[in-house]
Amino acid sequence: MDLTEAVTSALAPQVDGALEVLEVRALAGGACQDLFRVGLRINGAERAMVIRSDARSSLPGSIGRTEEFPVIRAAVEAGVRTPAVSWLVPDLVREGSSAYFMDWVDGIALGGKVAGARELAGAREVLPGQLAEQLARVHSITPATHPQLSFSGIPRKGDPVDTALSFNADMLDRLPERHPALELAFKWLRDHAPRGRETTLVHGDFRTGNFMVDASGLVALLDWEFAHWATPAEDLGWLCVRDWRFGQLQHAAGGICPREVFYRAYEAASGREVDAEEVHWWEVCGNVRWAAGAIYQGERYLSGQDPDLEYLAIARRAAEMEYEALRLLKSGPTPRGEV
Repeated sequence: MDLTEAVTSALAPQVDGALEVLEVRALAGGACQDLFRVGLRINGAERAMVIRSDARSSLPGSIGRTEEFPVIRAAVEAGVRTPAVSWLVPDLVREGSSAYFMDWVDGIALGGKVAGARELAGAREVLPGQLAEQLARVHSITPATHPQLSFSGIPRKGDPVDTALSFNADMLDRLPERHPALELAFKWLRDHAPRGRETTLVHGDFRTGNFMVDASGLVALLDWEFAHWATPAEDLGWLCVRDWRFGQLQHAAGGICPREVFYRAYEAASGREVDAEEVHWWEVCGNVRWAAGAIYQGERYLSGQDPDLEYLAIARRAAEMEYEALRLLKSGPTPRGEV
């Protein structure tokens, strides 16, 4: 059975009325999951959607589509601007995988364009406030308000910092060779760990490249496969990881704006005070995590799990994160009021 037939077979019992599958075609750009554009005609009305399916392999920390589906539904209910999802289906793209259908949205997600394209200059003026508002909505979801959410990707180990340390230690231990720079950075993380922080939902990959943007600003927040229970500062630190600036190094917050601009916007939207030292810790942690993650991407190719050469290109960037982690240890946090 080809994918068009599989979609028809899976959706026919779930759709109220006449169903016609107009197209199913693979989409580029999914570094962790398989994506397909699907055109449907339901009771004469056409609808464009995306099939988001488990890939053959994934990175450590990634959750499956069966876990991601309720996270997105919770985010939509909290007012997060993210495409709604429908119809969670097992064994759709391949046996043993799960997939769901997500509303199609138009816009630009390529990080280099979002951070640097002239035609999006106006969007970058309003994006800090828009992104801060959306992030505050994400962080309004807590284990108390949504006890039904569970995550196998990064299981909780008490304090969010303990969870992050355990997760990164496991990633480093599983690398095919030792990386002294990452070991040194991890020792610093262990020795300088902040404590006593609140636990909320975090997006887990809140960065330029996962924001759909048009000339008016933010269209949608995408890619929830690294969502987990943690502390809000983790998302802020991840946004500031150097690799997500796409050449706009003067704008530490995702290549879009200075840190302080985003900190103030987030404080206004969330009512939380941003601790620059805490965010700095999470930024170092993010560089360690992404350096290891980049190496794992290369291993996906070298092991034969995925034949995409892009994974090898990603792996080459691990050295950049190693250097940045060491630079951050030397420089320390940027004081509030500075960029």
